Amino acid sequence: MTFFLFFCSANSYVFSNQIITQKMKIFLIGYMASGKSFIGKKLANLIDFDFLDLDDFIEMNEKMTVKKVFSEKGEIYFRKAENKALLSVLNSDKKMIVGLGGGTPCYFGNMDNIVNSKDSVAIYLKTPLKVLAERLKDEKDKRPLISHLNTQEDLIEFIGKHLFERSHFYNQAEVKIDANRDAKFILEDIVLQLF
Repeated sequence: MTFFLFFCSANSYVFSNQIITQKMKIFLIGYMASGKSFIGKKLANLIDFDFLDLDDFIEMNEKMTVKKVFSEKGEIYFRKAENKALLSVLNSDKKMIVGLGGGTPCYFGNMDNIVNSKDSVAIYLKTPLKVLAERLKDEKDKRPLISHLNTQEDLIEFIGKHLFERSHFYNQAEVKIDANRDAKFILEDIVLQLF
């Protein structure tokens, strides 16, 4: 994969016809296990951006794990902390790739804040239900929202319901990518669509 970077000014670069400012944020959205962190790190390396996982940022701010925030303070508290962290990222002067939590776009006007920011672009990593369920079946202990599910059928039903509820928010992303492919094809597709 080859693309060209041209120096344009002290604060921006040109990839093909797209001007990328030093403050640009590329937000990766999608359900749990859609590959936001995995693809985000690879993309950041490829285009020389920093990578930030919003959940890691929240854990740093809260000084506890996301799982502990959920169990001790509840989901509403977590969503407020998540919104605060997102607004901090949006107001940052750094260019970065940001992997969002699966629910982040759905609360407190977060998706509106992202799509209405002049220095941001949202990319939806669209992943089929059965692929998500397969990836998540062994991660239930690490994922507070699904830790209570006992069977694979329960997991599939839960994910399906969430995808239906969240699709309105996910589909507001400017770029939609089929994330059920090898990482190199996903990255190539992102670069071609953005730059």
